[in-house]
Amino acid sequence: MLDFEYYGPTRIIFGRESLGGLAAQMQKVNPKKLLLVYDGNPATMPIVDQVKEVLNGGGVTYTEFFGIKSNPLLSKVMEGIELGRKENIDFLLAVGGGSVIDTAKGIAAGLKLKDGEDIWRDYYFPKNRFNDALPMGVVLTIPASGSEASFGTVLTHDELLTKRYTGGESLIPKFAILNPEFTMSLPPYQTASGVFDIVSHLIERYFVNFPHVDLSDRMIEACIRTMLNTAPILVDDPTNYDARAEVMWAGCIAHNKILEMGRTHGDWASHDIAHELSAMYEISHGGSLAVIMPSWMRYVYKHNIPKFHQFACRVFDVDVAYNQIDDVINTMIERLEDFIHTMGLPTKLKGAGIGNNDFELLASNAMEGRKYLGTGNGIILLGKEDILEILKMAEK
Repeated sequence: MLDFEYYGPTRIIFGRESLGGLAAQMQKVNPKKLLLVYDGNPATMPIVDQVKEVLNGGGVTYTEFFGIKSNPLLSKVMEGIELGRKENIDFLLAVGGGSVIDTAKGIAAGLKLKDGEDIWRDYYFPKNRFNDALPMGVVLTIPASGSEASFGTVLTHDELLTKRYTGGESLIPKFAILNPEFTMSLPPYQTASGVFDIVSHLIERYFVNFPHVDLSDRMIEACIRTMLNTAPILVDDPTNYDARAEVMWAGCIAHNKILEMGRTHGDWASHDIAHELSAMYEISHGGSLAVIMPSWMRYVYKHNIPKFHQFACRVFDVDVAYNQIDDVINTMIERLEDFIHTMGLPTKLKGAGIGNNDFELLASNAMEGRKYLGTGNGIILLGKEDILEILKMAEK
């Protein structure tokens, strides 16, 4: 196990009555002027209204910023930065899922930029870390990205149609309110996309070549098994509180870094490819990962057969069959695809309505993003030709 330092400052307030903790958190941070960030979708407005009621009851002065869409855009962050400066914002509260939270993080960091700095050029594109940002909190409505307790943020450039990740400890929210009931009205596709986003975070962290990490291996395995057993319940029973609670808590744990302590960060190649798919096409982040990850597994597994064999046996209960290891691993991948289909997501680009016209550009953009972060720590370091092959495998 590698040496490590863990920092997890987010206060998690979880459960049916969790919104009741918002007033106390507002008293602690005591903002002079708060920016309330949300998407404005009709499904989330009842939750936003409840949040406003708490803020109004506590005498919190706030300005509203909404209209955020899936796959958050640079232009919206720039708009929020301008508003934040005008209103002298000193705290942000994001009510929503990953897109809303990541937009709020971009605004929070942008309001602390030094003269001459450009948020995309200096931070998202070359992936420098944000060392300073305004504080923020979260009321989570979509369990998926884990951004409610992570130091990361993802943004899409409107004109370049490319997506980049960056982060910094200054972006970790001070608190996150997680009420599983707030997720019960999510459309099935959004629930499914969030579920596989969570599963993908766990898989990315699992497949590293570094040995002697059995404790964190088994913690990741437990989280994935919980998702495999629990998430399908929501297909037929979307208001099942216990299933919603398991998914929501797994999403937070999957991305707050606790499961990668003592091991390398991972390669995150599937994410780099999926980011470009969701930047270029109308597909959710979780949906793009569901298409890419099984093909990535088929392409790379022979570079660490023992790890994939362990995963197949421990997570998907495939028979050990040491004399037929390739069959064991391929059976595991087929079972993963069955799970994805059960949730209502496609596992091929064709099923997602994506053709092969842009493979070269997708691969080039993915490689551009991999220049600065997440390379060389996973199963194998991929190049552009490898990404092209994975895209072809995922085609149909």
